[in-house]
Amino acid sequence: MNSNNWSKAELKKKLSPEEYEVTQNAATEHPFTGKYDNFYQKGIYVDVVSGEPLFSSTDKYDAHCGWPSFTKPIDPKLVVNHRDSSYGMERVEVRSKDANSHLGHVFDDGPLDQGGNRYCINSAALKFIAYDDLEAHNLGYLKKLFN
Repeated sequence: MNSNNWSKAELKKKLSPEEYEVTQNAATEHPFTGKYDNFYQKGIYVDVVSGEPLFSSTDKYDAHCGWPSFTKPIDPKLVVNHRDSSYGMERVEVRSKDANSHLGHVFDDGPLDQGGNRYCINSAALKFIAYDDLEAHNLGYLKKLFN
């Protein structure tokens, strides 16, 4: 569901205060504090607002930056990149396509043998769906990513 279909009050009920601030106000969680930073179970990471599948554990790696890092999204069409010049920095912001949730940023210092990108994503913007639970969340079609 597109976050534009939710009122601010509904989103504040649905999300934790941190999830709301990150996804709706482009906040950033403190480094090394997110639940998925040092987390390596097999599964899919979805948008905490819409449930839209965004990243796979097969593309997750430890970039030692303090946030979950991925080499690529499941489908590049599911994320939208925007220029971000906030805080005196030039960065590329990553948002989910359908819900328009702020996810984090993408940098060009990732593993070169996997495309060179590092999607640096806030844990608070994500919900993890374990591999064994994909069918129950209508995401069974993504099991092919793990073959």
